[in-house]
Amino acid sequence: MAVNAKKVAVYVVVVFGLYVIITDPKTAADYVLIGFQGVSDAASALGDFATWVANGGK
Repeated sequence: MAVNAKKVAVYVVVVFGLYVIITDPKTAADYVLIGFQGVSDAASALGDFATWVANGGK
């Protein structure tokens, strides 16, 4: 049953994404930019943490 709920949730997200892209491409582009910026910030923070650990936490 949980697998079906997951499939439905993925389907709803995909349909919503397509709807936003078709009806308002500028907003969709803004969402993608925000997502990439979040991933970039997270990767940078992980890099800073790994550097801190490699330097012995100093």
